[in-house]
Amino acid sequence: QVALEESGGGSAQAGGSMRLSCKASGVTSEKNCMGWFREAPGKEREGIAFIYANGGAKFYADFVTVRFLIRRDGASNAVFLQMDNLKVEDTAMYYCAADESPLARRRCSLGAGTFGYFGQGTQVTVSS
Repeated sequence: QVALEESGGGSAQAGGSMRLSCKASGVTSEKNCMGWFREAPGKEREGIAFIYANGGAKFYADFVTVRFLIRRDGASNAVFLQMDNLKVEDTAMYYCAADESPLARRRCSLGAGTFGYFGQGTQVTVSS
């Protein structure tokens, strides 16, 4: 059973930066995808950025391209999301996600699909 623990959320001003971290434990497959979803009040959960093991596949949603950067540390099964030039519309609950299924690479490439594991979420609030 994979467990995900997020950290690094909080409040920021528009134009500012924030870094989210997620540490996974219980990972059994090297062929896994890790990344981030977010969910704002009244909106559906949306995929933000994902990265496959060893960086073999990567996805960024159009609305974060250039502003956000995803990186992972394979040795520690951790994934990081560097968010720059934050906008008020980035305000949401951010969830770390992981998948070890045979479809993990495809889900990483598409930034979509039924991921097997989610963290509890960390709130990001951006004010103008």
